[in-house]
Amino acid sequence: MKAANIGKILGVFGLLLLLSSPFTLFLTSGSIPIAATKAVAGAIMLGLYFATNFKQFGQFASRRSSFFFGTTALMVLMTLGALVAINYIAHKKNQRWDLTERKVFTLSPQTVSTLKAIKEPVHAIGFVQPDHPAYAGLQATFERYHAEAPDTFDYSFKDPRRHPDLAQRYQLRDSQTTVVLTRGEGANESHTSLNVISEQELTNALLKLTKVRDQTVYFVVGHGEWPLDRQVPMPGQRGRTTSLSELKQQLAQEGYAPRELNLAGGTTVPRDASLVLIAGAKAPFSPPEVESLRQYLAAGGRLLYFAEAYGEPGPELAKLLAEYGVELDKGVVADGQFNGGSPYVVLSLFFGKHEIAQPLSQRQLNIEFPTARSIGVLSQGLAEGVRVTPVLLTSPFGWVETTPDDKPAPTEGEKKGQLNLVTASTRDTSQALARRFDEARLVVVGDSELLLDSNWGHEGNRNLVMNALGWATQQVEKITIRPPDRATSTLELDAEMLNRIRFVSTDVLPLSLLGVGLAIWLSRRNK
Repeated sequence: MKAANIGKILGVFGLLLLLSSPFTLFLTSGSIPIAATKAVAGAIMLGLYFATNFKQFGQFASRRSSFFFGTTALMVLMTLGALVAINYIAHKKNQRWDLTERKVFTLSPQTVSTLKAIKEPVHAIGFVQPDHPAYAGLQATFERYHAEAPDTFDYSFKDPRRHPDLAQRYQLRDSQTTVVLTRGEGANESHTSLNVISEQELTNALLKLTKVRDQTVYFVVGHGEWPLDRQVPMPGQRGRTTSLSELKQQLAQEGYAPRELNLAGGTTVPRDASLVLIAGAKAPFSPPEVESLRQYLAAGGRLLYFAEAYGEPGPELAKLLAEYGVELDKGVVADGQFNGGSPYVVLSLFFGKHEIAQPLSQRQLNIEFPTARSIGVLSQGLAEGVRVTPVLLTSPFGWVETTPDDKPAPTEGEKKGQLNLVTASTRDTSQALARRFDEARLVVVGDSELLLDSNWGHEGNRNLVMNALGWATQQVEKITIRPPDRATSTLELDAEMLNRIRFVSTDVLPLSLLGVGLAIWLSRRNK
């Protein structure tokens, strides 16, 4: 190959290196030495081109093809300029798309609603060193929160070794990955800390920091209900145990304080009760116990009743439920089509038009009932001002199996069709004496086993129960979808490796291909 032709090829590569050096400096690697090296190498190659093709310049300027070459070069420059402008605008706008299957980089609806509900600015301090493995992930999480609520959520990082005063102030322990959330300033500052860094933990800490006080939830005991603090045999599985520990933990995270309450002897519901919950009563309630609950509801109380398939609350409690428009049907719900492998394990994606169900319906989360009872809605004999709304129903293929056995099938006389699994009742109590709240609220759920640890991991079940608590206690921000336990499949890259990948993929590779293409074109043209 002649020296002039080699010079032309070098000139092409030199021009590309020279024109792309600002792109390298500002958009790809950000490295001054690399950009300078490209510019110098490009200048040298162009110099070689001019040296080997000096005699052709005069001829070149007079040719018609020179005009086309000039317009082509101008178009190339304009294209490169447009690409630089597009990249610059994209960098400034910082638009992101979460393409992961489970949206691991997208904040959950609960987090978004919690951030929107913040009225006073919250500052997050990450007491994590820059070389800590959790630093990058925590910074990314903080940044997502800040992007969602730039006016009320900001963050910073502090090295606990360089700020022992802050570590002592917030009572941090050595070698502990800790985040402290603060609200207010000076004597009015309040704070809370957490050690496990996840979206759910961080959002729960936000709820804990911004809540006014704990909502006391009383769990009624004395009738075989699921206990708060003990292991119990798992229904239908010999030798295995379960408990309410997951529910109890979730309650604490969302600002509820669970307590046990025995209404025997006519004990009244404490005045600080935000909610009373009956979890799977298996023995009848006595008249004085029911009267305490009746007075509580008549004064604007809130009650959640989780029915047990193989237990009866007794005629007195059934009468109270009937006053609020609901009646538990005898037998166990079965569904021939929408089930989890057995007709008795009912799957439901049939939501009523109620506030509790709205986020579940939008997300299309199935609810799984291991052994449910159906709930009849009454229209007569109700207390004054009571309104009942279905929240969740079976499919049209549901029925009430009155004689459960291994081969269930609907028979003559059994209730069939779309059955209620969850209902919500309200009653205006604004004029009641010794009023607690302006409206009494009662939620009846057809299955108490939703509360057990063995079923708590089911995302739909967990959100249904916690939404019912949020609605009953009139905390709108808690009627949402909570962050799921999402497994992330990410590749850990440090900043240096990331810059190298960006430089090679957006700079070296496309320019090399463009240069090789032009060189081939020049070689063929000169033959």
